[in-house]
Amino acid sequence: MSHSSNPPGRRTPATPPTPPPAPPAPAATSADVARLAGVSRATVSYVLNNAEAVRISEPTRRRVREAAEELGYVPHAAARSLRAGHTRIVLLPTSHVPVGPLYSTFLNELQWALRRLDYTVVQYGSLGLTGDEATRAWAELRPVAVISLGEIALSPHNIATLKRAGARAVITLGPVGVAGAHALVMDQAEVGARAAEHLVERGRRRIGVVVPQEAGLELFSAPRLAGAGSVPGAEVRALPMAYTEESAAALAARWRSLGLDAVFAYNDEYAMLLMRALEDAGLRIPEDVAVMGADDLLIGRLLRPRLSTVRIEMPTGDWLAGLVDAAVRVPSEITERYDLMAAVAVDREST
Repeated sequence: MSHSSNPPGRRTPATPPTPPPAPPAPAATSADVARLAGVSRATVSYVLNNAEAVRISEPTRRRVREAAEELGYVPHAAARSLRAGHTRIVLLPTSHVPVGPLYSTFLNELQWALRRLDYTVVQYGSLGLTGDEATRAWAELRPVAVISLGEIALSPHNIATLKRAGARAVITLGPVGVAGAHALVMDQAEVGARAAEHLVERGRRRIGVVVPQEAGLELFSAPRLAGAGSVPGAEVRALPMAYTEESAAALAARWRSLGLDAVFAYNDEYAMLLMRALEDAGLRIPEDVAVMGADDLLIGRLLRPRLSTVRIEMPTGDWLAGLVDAAVRVPSEITERYDLMAAVAVDREST
């Protein structure tokens, strides 16, 4: 026999229906911002698009920005692009390899500088794509400029594809240029040559050159090895090594059998890793082995012995952002080559 918890004759009140969610408030428009700020829609457009050709007082600019903030107004990128005839997107394919603190700082500066110039930087993961696949994927976003870091080999046909999709400037980073694109050249061979010259000048001729085993770094390591081998008097031997304590220890354990009196360890990070392994193996630095790095990282100056290195002098991110902006403002079929860096040996205690 079942029992009810309610007294006889009393009915359970029905649960009131859940009211439907309130419809979202309509998105604010530039006309709403203009009314609140007491200005024209054209003034709103000039202020929020950072138009420099039109003189607008700072109090007016502040009033427009405050009104936009209060209303939650966000300009429509597609509409703005339609009016301008192009987007403000600068596409920056993400690096496939660890580029190290020096290049990371440079790329961060570049992105901040482009943002100050009112560009939107889009980082695109292109791992595993060929040049044709990558450029078709990039072109879908209709970027106004593309800065390729050189890990994907681009052809003149690829450059033409990007320009037909609206790219006013294509800039490639690498040892050689591509027809139709501005070329930013980083001469990695010069880094290896400066390191080997420094060691040879100090009587160290039998030089091991660390070649990182990490995939993708051959873009930097191969020319550095070739540059070291081009120095008169240098007897260079390639030494594969991964960026692990185990790999460094294995190389240090067989060092005495190699007959080498110096090492150019690709960069400061690999140099510091190998230095520790060599010292753990009972080798003295620089008496038994002179050690040279590259990039001139701060931590290399804190080691004992302090690490000799190759300082790489690069332009600022502001400089490259200015170059991108100039190429976008005044597109030209005439492209230019820019040498991005110089290399200088820095003598410290490890050599």
